[in-house]
Parts: sequence; C-alpha cells; structure tokens
Amino acid sequence: MEASWRQVASGRGRARGRATAAPSSGNGVHLRGAGGGREKGSVGAAGLGPIPGGAATPAAAAELMSQKKFEEIKKANQAAAKKLVEEHLNSSSEEEGDEDFEGKRGKIVANTFITYTTQTDGDVRELERTKQYVNEAFQAGAMTCLICIASVKRNQAVWSCSGCFCIFHMPCIQKWAKDSQFLVSSPLTDDDFGKRDYPWPCPKCRFEYKRSDIPSRYYCYCGKVEDPPLDPWLVPHSCGQVCERDFKPPCGHKCLLLCHPGPCPPCPKMVTTTCYCKKAKPIPRRCSAKEWSCHLPCGRKLLCGQHKCENPCHAGSCPPCPRVSRQKCVCGKQVAERSCASPLWHCDQVCGKTLPCGNHTCEQVCHVGACGECPRSGKRFCPCQKSKFSLPCTEDVPTCGDSCDKVLECGIHRCSQRCHRGPCETCRQEVEKHCRCGKHTKRMPCHKPYLCETKCVKLRDCQKHQCRRKCCPGNCPPCDQNCGRTLGCRNHKCPSVCHRGSCYPCPETVDVKCNCGNTKVTVPCGRERTTRPPKCKEQCSRPPTCHHTTQEKHRCHFGSCPPCHQPCRKVLEKCGHLCPAPCHDQALIKQTGRHQPSGPWEQPSEPAFIQTALPCPPCQVPIPMECLGKHEVSPLPCHTVGPYSCRRVCGRTLDCQNHTCMKECHKVTEIDSCTDKNKAGPECLQCEEGCSKSRPPGCPHPCVLPCHPGECPPCVQMLRVKCHCKITSLYVECRKITTADVNEKNLLSCCKNQCPKELPCGHRCKEMCHPGECPFNCNQKVKLRCPCKRIKKELQCNKVRENQISIECDITCKEMKRKASEIKEAEAKAALEEEKRRQQAELEAFENRLKGRRKKNRKRDEVAVELTLWQKYKYYLFPVCAVVVLVFAWYIAHGVD
Repeated sequence: MEASWRQVASGRGRARGRATAAPSSGNGVHLRGAGGGREKGSVGAAGLGPIPGGAATPAAAAELMSQKKFEEIKKANQAAAKKLVEEHLNSSSEEEGDEDFEGKRGKIVANTFITYTTQTDGDVRELERTKQYVNEAFQAGAMTCLICIASVKRNQAVWSCSGCFCIFHMPCIQKWAKDSQFLVSSPLTDDDFGKRDYPWPCPKCRFEYKRSDIPSRYYCYCGKVEDPPLDPWLVPHSCGQVCERDFKPPCGHKCLLLCHPGPCPPCPKMVTTTCYCKKAKPIPRRCSAKEWSCHLPCGRKLLCGQHKCENPCHAGSCPPCPRVSRQKCVCGKQVAERSCASPLWHCDQVCGKTLPCGNHTCEQVCHVGACGECPRSGKRFCPCQKSKFSLPCTEDVPTCGDSCDKVLECGIHRCSQRCHRGPCETCRQEVEKHCRCGKHTKRMPCHKPYLCETKCVKLRDCQKHQCRRKCCPGNCPPCDQNCGRTLGCRNHKCPSVCHRGSCYPCPETVDVKCNCGNTKVTVPCGRERTTRPPKCKEQCSRPPTCHHTTQEKHRCHFGSCPPCHQPCRKVLEKCGHLCPAPCHDQALIKQTGRHQPSGPWEQPSEPAFIQTALPCPPCQVPIPMECLGKHEVSPLPCHTVGPYSCRRVCGRTLDCQNHTCMKECHKVTEIDSCTDKNKAGPECLQCEEGCSKSRPPGCPHPCVLPCHPGECPPCVQMLRVKCHCKITSLYVECRKITTADVNEKNLLSCCKNQCPKELPCGHRCKEMCHPGECPFNCNQKVKLRCPCKRIKKELQCNKVRENQISIECDITCKEMKRKASEIKEAEAKAALEEEKRRQQAELEAFENRLKGRRKKNRKRDEVAVELTLWQKYKYYLFPVCAVVVLVFAWYIAHGVD
C-alpha cells in the first residue's frame, strides 16, 4: 500500500504538472494543457464567463482562474487515485491474506466443478489437470506471460492458446503474431506479398495459426462473452457461464464445467457400448471411456487366411500372424520357413526362363507373372537415336555414321564425334566464363567450373551476420550460427540458430523452493526473482539457538527463527525454584550511548538493537506468609518473602472493651498469660474517647465516666417534663422516669390540677390532670327550646347530647305559624294583581301607537290612570314588613322564656 500511495502522489504530481497555469502578458491567461501546448484567451473565453459591470480586476481574474485550476487538479487526482485503487483491488492474489484467500479459492473451485461432480456424478480424479490450471489462475506468479515475463493480472486482457492452453497478454500475443507474419513474408517479392496465408506459431507449443486467427478482441475462456467483467467470486477472466465447448476427441457432448482455463475434462456422460470384438453385451460406461476390452480372445481371421487372432479383445486391426510355415518364393525355385504373415517373398536367383524369341533367357530376379517379350525384339535405334533398324534379336544395332550431336554435360555444346556407343567425352572447348557471383570473367575449358575468391558481404536471413561464402550466387544459405541473445528470463541465451525478430520464450522452468526444500512451486524461468516462496507446511528443522534442547514447533521459514517462548526452567540460585519466564537468551536490547547521527544523510554505524542474554527475573513463585497482625495468610512472590503489613486496621479489642485498635496492621507482642488472641497489646493505641454506650430509653444525658467496660451508673440528673395537660412543668429524676412503668409515668407526669380541656359539648373537663382523651360524662345544666323557639327548659348536658329528651311545639306555637303564613299569602296575591294591572296598561299603550292617531286625539282620548298607594310605596313597605315580622317573632320567643 505504501508503494500504491507513492504512485497516487506521483499521479497527483503529474496531474498538477499538466494543469499548471502561468500568467501571460495583456489581459489574457495562458493555460498549459495535457499536451504541453498553450492556449491564449480572455478570462471569459477560458470558460469563466464575463464579469458584470466592467468591474473586473486582475486580482479577481486571477482568483477565478485559480479556482478553476484547483477543480481541474482535484478531478485529475481523484481519477488517478480511483484508478490506482482499482488496480490494487483487481490485481492477482499476491497481496491477499493466506487464510481468507484459501477459503475463497476453495469456494470458487467448488462452484466451477459442481455441475461435473453432482449432476453427472463425474470422477473427481479426472479433473486434476483442469483443476491445476484453475489453481494456477489464483496462485501468485503462476500465470505468467512468456513473452514479457510478467504476471497476468485479473483486470488485463488475455489470450489462451488452444493447443497448450498457455495464457498471454493480448498486446503481447498481437505483437508476436504480427512480427512472425512479417519475418516469414519479408523474403517475398512485391508480387508474392499478400497472396499466401503464412501461419504464425504459439510462443510455447509452436502450434500454428492462420493470419485470420490473430486475436483482436478479449474473450473469456469459452469464447461466449467479449470483455468479461471482473468478478472476485469467479475464476479470473471467466464469464461464469457453462463452458459448452466440444470435448476432444469429439463425442457429440459438451463440457459441463463453468467457464474455465485449461483443457476440458473427459466427458462424464453415460453411454451404452460394447467391447472391441463385439462379443460382450453392451454395458453403460462413461463416454470418455466407452471403448473397452472384454479380455476374451479376439477370434478374428488374420490376413494369412488360415489362423485366427489369439490376442485378448483389442482396438484396431489385428497384428500380423505370429506363426511360422514353409513357403515357396514367388518363382517357386526355393522353399523356406517364414512368418505366416508374409507369404510372398523373393529369392536372389535370376529367373533364367527362355523368352518367346527362343534365343535369350529372362534376366530378371525372382518375379511374379510372365517374363514378357525379348527386349531386343522389334525396331531399335542407333546409339545417337537418329536412325531406326529392324534386325533379329541375335544381331546388334550398328552405328549410323552421322554425328552424335548429343548435348554434353556442360549443357551448352554438343558432341562432335560420330555416332558411337558409350558416354560422350568431356567438353574441351575454351570459353569466356563468368564466376558464380558474376563479378569476374576468365577464359578456361567449358567443363571446369569457375569460382572466384571474392567473399559475399550480404547479410544472411538473420540480418546480423555476413554470408562470407566464396563466389556466392546471391542465394545466401540460412545463418548457421547460434543466436546467443539473452532471453527474457535473463538467465539463458537463445539456443536456436541465428534468426530475426524476437526469440522464443525460455522453455526452462525453475522451482521456487521454501527454506527446507520440501515445498516448491514451478514457475517460468525468470520469474523466480519476483515469485514469493511457497508456504511450506513442514516443521522448521533448525537447531535451537537458546539453551533448550528443542525449539517450539513452527513452520518452515526464511530468515531467523522467531524468539523462543518456552519457559526458561533454569534453577534460580537464591531459592532453588525454576524460572517460569519465557526464554530470554536472545532478547533484543536497545543500545544506549550510541553515536547519534548528525542528520538523515549520515548512516548509523551500529545497530540500534542487539541480541543479548538477560538474567532471570526475580522469582515469582507464591509463598504463603502471615501478616504482622495475623489477619491473613497471603501468597507473596518468593523474592519478597518477609514480614509485611496487610494494610488493614489492627482491629484488636482495647482495654475499654468498647473500641478496637485503629492503627494499620502492626506487630503485636503477645502476653503469655493472656488467652484472648484479639486483645490489644502494648503496641496498640490507648482509648481516649468518652463513653459511647447507648443510654436507657428516654435518658438524654451522656455518661459522666470516660470509656469504660461494663454498665454505666444510673443517671441522677433532674429531667424537666410537661404534665398531661401541657401547662405545668415538673422536675423528676432521670432514673425514676426511665425505670418507671406506664402507670408510674402517668403519676409522675400529673400536676394534681383540674383538666383544662373542653369537652365536645363545650364545657370544661371536671377530672384531675390525666393522660389521653377526657371522659364524656358532662352533668352541667343546659337550656333546650322547641323548634319555634317559644318554649324553653333546663336539662343535663349528657342527656341532651345523647338525644334522649326533645321539646315539641304546643297549640299556641301552631297558631302563630298559621297567622304568619296567611300574611305572606296576602302579600303575594297583592303583588300578583299589581303586576297584571301594569301589563294591561302597557298593552293598551302599545295598541294605541299602532292605530296611528294624531297626537291631539291621542291626548284627548287618553285616560289618566291614577296609581294606588301600594304601587307607589311597595318598594318601601317590603323591608318595613320584614322588620316587623322579625321583631314580633323575637318577642314571642323571649316572652315564652
């Protein structure tokens, strides 16, 4: 990630460099674009818009331009950072965690092969080759482009060879194919160029492809999806669909795996098929293994026509018959024991049969069929082939006497001799001959070749070395020197014959091993420097570097072993216990007193940390120890064993037997005669407090003695108390009132006076000062009246309160009530009549207004209504009557009394 953020920073720097702005002369601003050019224009033309009101100033224009530049740089930086993060996330699994990656890879591989193993019940062992390719797609450094010797990442366009299934970068394979096409077609003339379709080879397996097969687009492994999207839960460069490629060899079925690298596994379909010899019954078998043998004798007739094949049921044609028999040769002269599979054979004798001419015998070696006619019969030519003669087969053809005139071996001149038998002589004419390269001429016999000593300076087909052949005619032979160029792996040189163009990738592979060498991963040569060593599951076998006989188990690794964490177990000198601390034989200690560098340019001459053996730490074995005050037994570290204080309060009982020692845990000298272990010793505190014992209930006075054992003496102080009636204060000894019972307390609190409390009836209590509620037995005389208050009598208060006696009204009282009610009725009736009269008058007045009479007539016809005394003075009579009635009733009531 540090390198990634350095790239982000460099990307920001580049973006900042591309979007820099520089002030220009005049009113314009120069912007430096991405191509390095400058564009000149006004502020408005630069995309900032016109400044209203003509109030534009150079400062405002500069500020707006700075803001625009800032936004451009911000967008460029964000785009660079986003691209870099995507490359980091989409790269190969080199930076993924081992445990997370292993689990993730297992799920993806299982999903890829699930249709093969579940739907068709395929054999998992047949998937090993395909699974190897899928695992290499995830393994760091395993997928390497052999052309550029670089890792193939997940987000890069790739091409897969259909022969060796090797994966290459798309730009690399395109350049390779075009270079191969150019190198093959370069020796051609302009007339031949483009007329022939020259193939181009795979860099690894040399499988040849046509010109039309040069990849131009990026497809997934199965070829269904163009530019497959990146999915972290799929095999890299896979579309995630079912492969559906035809099996090889073709069987009519298609691959059931998800889109995958490498070859398709054997066909898992079930078909019913019979054995090779067709004798066994058809049985269901895997389509990939549908050809099978029943292991019974084949029984088919061999080519000899006499014997049958005795081999077990097999594929293909039967082998030749292995038996031996006596057979005649073709001519029938010899008989020999030969293999039954080859009945026709030829002996080494001449046929010798007489030809039809009767003069000659057949000169052919043992042959089949008739010997044919005599070769000397019929018309025959002379040796120069110019004359034809018809002669018997017993006579030779004579020469014709004409010139031979056959073309000599030089191919230019003809034979000047007469017709003759045998070969013509060598051409002896002298001619002006050109050398083979055409640079020199010389007069010499025609039959002799002329080669000059000039060496050819043309470059051979490798375009590196000169031909250097003497008198070269121009068709320089291919370069026979070794190429010797360093391959892309930087480890080997090209072993091929010197050639043009790029060398083929290094065919070697290198094993990158772990430290112990038991685990290895095979990578293309040149990748061993950038490939991380594999994770080894073996245990580290290095000897321990500390005093332990064995080291902790850990896996194989490079570098020094991790620090030993086993217990030290050395015997401590002071106490004899074993050291339980982790091993400290090779502890890293920071050096002190080192020379401090003057600055970052000065390299430190000494390491900051050194490994050294530390002494064992103090013994921490717990030893039970009792504290000074014998409060507890605590385990103490062995190196701190000794008298100690537990920091608790001493807690021993003082001589007062009421308090305890408040000193912190301390040493106490025990007295032999004392049996109580909790009693305070001479080192404990002395009690200096007053008596704090609880007083008897009701005693508010403290004890007059200092803190003492036993009971406190009786309190003799006088206590001031209120009597029961709360009027008089009494003085009583505290011990009397605190020790008295309820009755005695009531007597002590009595003031001997009459109780001042009032009874519910309103009279005073007749009892002497007493506690609680007053008894309700009032015998005082009270007056009692009848309901109309006219009759009055005196009776006892308690009888009246108990409603035992009541006074009823007599006849006189009733008569007075009747008269008063009659007066009220008369007053009510008079008031009602007066109200009716008033309403009638108002009604008549209202009717007269409605008739619309003139004012005069109205005055004349008006009837004067005179008010009565009651109407005039009724408001004054009502209060007077009420007062009279009240006075009369009062008089009656008091007159009766």
